[in-house]
Amino acid sequence: MKAAGATGATGATGATTGTAAEDRAAAWLQARGLVLVQRNYRVARGPSARGGEIDLVMRDRDGTLVFVEVRQRRGSAHGGAAASVTTAKQRRLVLAARHYLLRFAAPPPCRFDVLAIDGDSLTWLQAAFDA
Repeated sequence: MKAAGATGATGATGATTGTAAEDRAAAWLQARGLVLVQRNYRVARGPSARGGEIDLVMRDRDGTLVFVEVRQRRGSAHGGAAASVTTAKQRRLVLAARHYLLRFAAPPPCRFDVLAIDGDSLTWLQAAFDA
């Protein structure tokens, strides 16, 4: 989850807001039967190119590995949290997921989910995009 680094009205930085959103998302998904495998998996692309980060790596009940992007917005203006997962962001997530999958001799089935938090509303978009 990426958030601006500015301090908000509550005094929380974007990083602490992002961590709180990821905590909430992980707990919410675990309550629905997914198991947390790893948080904040990062991969660098190079000194002048952006790499990728996967907020949550989860395992679904059927064994599917789920790469979760957590997005939070105060409200649904400008399309809301889900709309902020741009094509460029998706490419960076796929880059990180491909790197993560290198650890498996035979990669399990996997999918990309988005957990969008708009204010108090939480929306789980399963298989939100393909690699």
